[in-house]
Amino acid sequence: MRRKSLFTLLTMILVVGTVLAGCGSKNEGGSGSKENTAASKDQVLHINLSAEPPTFDPAQAQDSQAHTVLNMMYEGLVRLDENSKPVPGVAEKWDISSDGLKYVFHLRKDAKWSNGDPLTAKDFVFAWQRVLDPSSTPAPPYAYQLFYIKGAEDYNSKKTTDFSTVGVKATDDNTLEVTLKTPTPYFLSLTSFYTFYPVHQSVKDNAKWAADPKTMITNGPFTLTTWTTGQKIEVTKNANYWDNKDIKLNKITMSLSNSGATELSSYKAGQLDFAGMPNGEIPTDQMPAVKKELKDELNLKPIGGIYYYQFNVTAKPFDNAKIRKAFAMAISRQDIVDKVTQSEEKPAFGFVPPGITGEKEDFRTEHKDDFFTENMDEAKKLLQEGMQEEGYTTLPPVTLIYNSSDKHKKIALAVADMWKRNLGVEVKTENQEWGVFLKNRRSLNYQIARAGWSPDYNDPMTFFDLWTSKSGNNDVGFKNKEYDALVNDAYSSADNKKRMDDFTKAETLLIKDQQVLMPIYYYTNVALIKPNLKGVILDYAGAVDFTRAYFE
Repeated sequence: MRRKSLFTLLTMILVVGTVLAGCGSKNEGGSGSKENTAASKDQVLHINLSAEPPTFDPAQAQDSQAHTVLNMMYEGLVRLDENSKPVPGVAEKWDISSDGLKYVFHLRKDAKWSNGDPLTAKDFVFAWQRVLDPSSTPAPPYAYQLFYIKGAEDYNSKKTTDFSTVGVKATDDNTLEVTLKTPTPYFLSLTSFYTFYPVHQSVKDNAKWAADPKTMITNGPFTLTTWTTGQKIEVTKNANYWDNKDIKLNKITMSLSNSGATELSSYKAGQLDFAGMPNGEIPTDQMPAVKKELKDELNLKPIGGIYYYQFNVTAKPFDNAKIRKAFAMAISRQDIVDKVTQSEEKPAFGFVPPGITGEKEDFRTEHKDDFFTENMDEAKKLLQEGMQEEGYTTLPPVTLIYNSSDKHKKIALAVADMWKRNLGVEVKTENQEWGVFLKNRRSLNYQIARAGWSPDYNDPMTFFDLWTSKSGNNDVGFKNKEYDALVNDAYSSADNKKRMDDFTKAETLLIKDQQVLMPIYYYTNVALIKPNLKGVILDYAGAVDFTRAYFE
C-alpha cells in the first residue's frame, strides 16, 4: 500500500517527495479545464475516490483509498515531509539508543483528540495492542508491521498472553518507550504508517465506531463530518489539532465514482481540483487528448509501485506452477503499456520496481528483472505439461476478477484476449465492487485477481514480507519454508549486502521458480492538478498527502 521513508541506510534514487504545485503556467483556453475560483476563496478542496474505503479503522485498513483519508484524519508519532523525511508529528522529539534498539518518543503536551481530550502515550499502547491482539476479528492485515517490536510476534501468535512482554510502554503520559527485536533503520519512518496511528480508547466499547462520523474521534488535521455511502465523504479542519495554524484548507470533499470518464469530465468542468492516481484515474483512451490539451496540468511521474495479477495457488488449475508460468509468459506487456494504459509505464518482469533502495543504489538496477520472458511457444509447452500432470484434457473454467474501474477492465480484456490467442484458453473476466473484491481476495475466493502494490517504506522488505506464511496481506495461499527463511534472514540481518542477496533469492523463488505472481508493469503516477492548488505532496511510492495543500 504505500508509505515512504528515507533512512540512514536507505538513500532515494527515484526523485522523492515531489511537491505538486502546478506544472507550468495556467491553462488559458482550448482545453475546457476550468479553475475553481470559489475553492480558492473558501479553501475547500474537491477530489474523487474511485472506490469507497472499506473501513476507517487504522487497524483494519489495507488500501490506498483508506490511506489517503486516514492520513487526513490521523497523525502518527512522526509524519513525512515533502522529501519523505520523518518530521515531528505527535512526538515532538525522540531519542534512539546507540545500538538502534530503543526509541524513546517525547509526545507534545498540546496534542489532543478532536473532542478535546488530551492525547497520551497510553493511546498508542492501546492502539498497537489492538493491532496485535490475536482475538481481533477480522485479523488486522498489517499486524506483521509491528513485529519489529520486541515480543510483538509472540503476543500476536499466542506464544504469550502477557502484553507487558511486548516492547512498548508508556512511562508517563508524554513518553512512549519502544524496544525493537533487531535494529531497523526505517522504523522511525514506519511510525508514520496508518497501522501505527493512535486510537481513542472509547472505541473498545463500540464495534461500529469507525463507520459513524459521530464516534470518529481523531487526532489529525481534519475530522470526519460527512459519510454518505456511495456518494460523498467530507472532512473538516480540526480545531483541536496541535498544528491547526498551518492547515490552510477548511474542508476536503470527496466524491465517490469509479468512472474515469466522469472524473475527467468533472475535473474539466472545475468540479474537481485534483484527478487521477492514486485514488482515481484518467481514462486510458483519453490520455492522448489529455497530454495535448492539459499538458500544463498533467503530472506523469514514475513511482515505486507495481501492477500485477496474482494466482490463488490453492485453486485449480493454478495449484500447478507450470500452468501459472504459461499464463505469465503468454502476454505482451509492451502492447499493454503502449496501446492500453498509454502513460509511459515500464513492462515488469520482477516484483520490486525501480526506485526502491538496494545495497548502494537502486535495487532494480543492481538486480535485473529477468526472472522470466514472454515466449508463446514455451508457454504452450508448459501449459500442456501442466495439464498432463494434473490429468486435464481441457483446462477447467478460469475467471479473472478485478475491482470496478475502466482501466482495470480494459487491461483485463486485453490480457484475456492474449490468453485466448496465444494459449487457446477462454478466460472469463468479472468486475467486483472494491469491498467485495478485497474480501474475496482475502478469503482466497478467486483463481486470478488484479493487484497492485506500493511500498509502505523504502526498502525491498515491504515487497517480500507480503508473501510470508505469517503475513496478513498474503492473499495468494503461498506457503514456502525456504521463502520464509530468506525473508526472516533479511529481516534480522544488519549486513545490507546479505539482505539484498536474500531478497534476490526470494524474488527468484517467488517469480521465476513458483510464478506466484504475474508482473505486468511498473507504475507511473498520472494526475491532473489545478494550477492554483499548491502544496499537494506526492511521494516516491505514489501516496498523496493533501493535509498541507492550499489554494492561491
